[in-house]
Amino acid sequence: MIKKLLALILVIIVFAIASYFYAVKKTNDYLAQPLLITEPQLITIHGGTSLNRALALMTDQAWLADDPLATKLLRRFYPELTPIRAGTYQLQPGLSLQDSLALLVSGREFQFSITFIEGSRFSEWRASLAQNPNLQQTLTEYSEADVAQLLGIDNAKLEGLFLAETYHFTKGEKDIDILRRAHRKLNRLLEHEWEHRQPDLPLKTPYEALILASIIEKETAIDAERERVSSVFINRLNKRMRLQTDPTVIYGMGDRYQGRIRRADLREATEYNTYVINGLPPTPIAMAGPASIKAALNPEQSDYLYFVASGHGDHVFSKTLAEHNRAVRAYLQVIRSRQ
Repeated sequence: MIKKLLALILVIIVFAIASYFYAVKKTNDYLAQPLLITEPQLITIHGGTSLNRALALMTDQAWLADDPLATKLLRRFYPELTPIRAGTYQLQPGLSLQDSLALLVSGREFQFSITFIEGSRFSEWRASLAQNPNLQQTLTEYSEADVAQLLGIDNAKLEGLFLAETYHFTKGEKDIDILRRAHRKLNRLLEHEWEHRQPDLPLKTPYEALILASIIEKETAIDAERERVSSVFINRLNKRMRLQTDPTVIYGMGDRYQGRIRRADLREATEYNTYVINGLPPTPIAMAGPASIKAALNPEQSDYLYFVASGHGDHVFSKTLAEHNRAVRAYLQVIRSRQ
């Protein structure tokens, strides 16, 4: 009788051990399976989502083979994979389920990005922010002056007060937070460049430097030309010559600009028309990048007072009006030859 009882206990023990190892293997096999995806996929985990619900989301998308038993065992053998965190994550092809769950537990959310190009305007920034489905929209009903107040910026006009580059963010971040970061980056860069500027520039404040940088940004996209373009404007300011730069005319025209500047436009007395006003316009005319800001404060040493497009993508620089007029005629000849 005792032998039979011992034999039964042994069988039970063996069965229990076998069941345990079977459960462990089944769970490990379940976790080791690669996700059934061929390209990166985004998954959004909302607050309060359980591990079972997260697994169900992946199963519903056919990224994962359904296994109710393994799902139950998972909590027991791998409790560290259960406290998943809310957020949007990117799952990569070849990633195992275990690594996928570890990602959801880590909270390392996918970084979306938004790019603002150098030379763009604040109105274009607002449109880009408003059209981005991954940002929380909070500025739709606010005017530009309202946005400035929300950001703690004294200028009611925000043109030029943000650094043009690519910004990364997690899903649901507020649009105003992107602007806040861009403004802080601009201030840090401008402060650094102002401290390392050339001496005796005809620029009284960092804001004036920013205005000049925005003009340089609109005049050339060629890095090798920026400091030379800057020298032309600095030389003209020193000689109290009007800047006479077309981008300021275009900015002053606003929505009336349709791709062409007429003689009447050059004579129109707007506060931005540097063919009419002396010195710099009242605000920047675009968002400047680091290269243009640096060029505004560290111009090339030159005697150039004029420049005009060459017709080949770059510019021709001149020291006298006679040289400039010849360069203009050469440019017009290039344009006519293409018509």
